[in-house]
Amino acid sequence: MKTINVGIIGTGGIAVNQHMPALEKQPDVKIVAVCDVNEEAANRAAERFNVSHVFTDYKKLLEMDEIDAVHVCTPNFLHMPPTVEALNAGKHVMVEKPLARNAIEGAQMVEAARKNKKKLMVAQNMRFDGASQTLKRFIDAGELGEIYFARVWALRRRGIPSWGVFIDKEKQGGGPLIDIGVHILDLTLFLMGHPKAVTCSGQAFTKIGNTPGHVGVWGPWDYKNYTVEDYAAGFVRLDNGASIVIESSFAANIGEDKFCAALLGTKGGAETSPLRIFGEEHGTLLDITPVHIPKVNSYEAEVRGFYDAIQNDTEPPVTGEQALNVMKILDGIYKSSETGREVVIE
Repeated sequence: MKTINVGIIGTGGIAVNQHMPALEKQPDVKIVAVCDVNEEAANRAAERFNVSHVFTDYKKLLEMDEIDAVHVCTPNFLHMPPTVEALNAGKHVMVEKPLARNAIEGAQMVEAARKNKKKLMVAQNMRFDGASQTLKRFIDAGELGEIYFARVWALRRRGIPSWGVFIDKEKQGGGPLIDIGVHILDLTLFLMGHPKAVTCSGQAFTKIGNTPGHVGVWGPWDYKNYTVEDYAAGFVRLDNGASIVIESSFAANIGEDKFCAALLGTKGGAETSPLRIFGEEHGTLLDITPVHIPKVNSYEAEVRGFYDAIQNDTEPPVTGEQALNVMKILDGIYKSSETGREVVIE
């Protein structure tokens, strides 16, 4: 099996706590270079993971002929440029979620992968955990029948990040919808078989984050420069006749945080967290609660999936096209909120 040499662009928390430890456990992968505009952070990552090449300019990293693949672990506004340039340089790319700040940027990334015949995978790790994979097996076996509706939540009562650029719309692309809503939306579309979005309507609210005097469970944030939504809700029509309702929040006056998808099918239904399946047999309503779900490190599993696709020249488990469909939905909800109208998705 060929050893795949990897470069890391962005050495913040998601890189050093998830991507790089997962890469270390792959027998056919070697991290050969890291890059971060913060030279100190790049050097710390290189020392921790015994990486020989350190850069502060990702273009220099991409000039290394020996690098086969790149992980882009930068803030959202810096997803598209290094991804496109890496693909143009002949590297495969895994990029952190979301694909980009918006679908326009995402489409450029997908086109660069297609043009250069390289793998582009988005790090949507929720698909890979034990409960998600268990439920997918039930769905693929027809246990839920036709899934015609899903209601999904990515809700925090008071979970506004007090670090990074999460509250900056220009750099992030949005607030909770694009940051945590993207996870549960991607998982739901995966479970439903990747139907395409047709129309979206929705509303985004900024009522708490830009005003003083609120509790922050992760510390105080800069409310004067808070430009994203606190809460967003959307209704999505899909090309197979199904629909999705999504709610996502950083801050909302609710009883508790909630991160879950509920699926309704013609033969059964399910909720993802905790995993439960609902149905009926022999004139009796049944609730099925799995008692043994394999424990899976979802970050290690997604990384393994990416490198299996490279080694075997197969489609990555989370494709750029799938992620672009998610981005179009997020864009549609934001646009609907701005215009007050339902948005047709092309």
